[in-house]
Amino acid sequence: MNIITKTDTADQHWSKIWDEIEEGSKWLTPEADVKRWAEELAAGAAILDLGAGVGRHALSLQAAGFELTALDAAPEGLAEIDKAGIGVKTTLGRMDDLPFEDGAFDHVLSWNVIYHGDETVLLNTISEVRRVLKPGGTFMLTMLSKRRLWIDREKLNEPREISRNTWVFDEDGSDKRHPHYYCGAVEMLALFQGFEVMWMEDREHEKPGSWHWHLILERQA
Repeated sequence: MNIITKTDTADQHWSKIWDEIEEGSKWLTPEADVKRWAEELAAGAAILDLGAGVGRHALSLQAAGFELTALDAAPEGLAEIDKAGIGVKTTLGRMDDLPFEDGAFDHVLSWNVIYHGDETVLLNTISEVRRVLKPGGTFMLTMLSKRRLWIDREKLNEPREISRNTWVFDEDGSDKRHPHYYCGAVEMLALFQGFEVMWMEDREHEKPGSWHWHLILERQA
């Protein structure tokens, strides 16, 4: 058994995925929720795509007239964004230590990213998002739902809770070998101090049992 217990290590998995990305991959298609969110934003707004991967959202939003900065800890994904050559600024960095000035962005997007770590990493990331986001700006994100946890514990090998709400599984070839944070509604809302909830929904993604929280938050002054 080779279970990873260090937190915030999922980029090790995704680096390999991005290095072998193929045309037609689902990771190249923007999410409908993100498109709807963007329709309500002011033209030309500065947006941080936090954990941008290969840029499925950053490239789409840049093409729609926004000013995008894509941050990721996996350089292979950022290289794919740079290849597009449409002006997205790419930055290699960690989500819990953002290399940007206070209030640098009008909005922040983080799709299926910030739950990759323990509660300390998560809280530090939320604090950093609040710092770089202008008051009144929105934060669109997803979080892993506890409704999914019992399913993953039944389905995946060697479930182990390494700290509160943070689980790893002995699954070769899966990012579940790396720490994932699961939470219920009350626990989740307690994490986001300094934000007001504008939209919140717990639903499945493309696979049965793949429950995620979907949120749009507003940064309070």
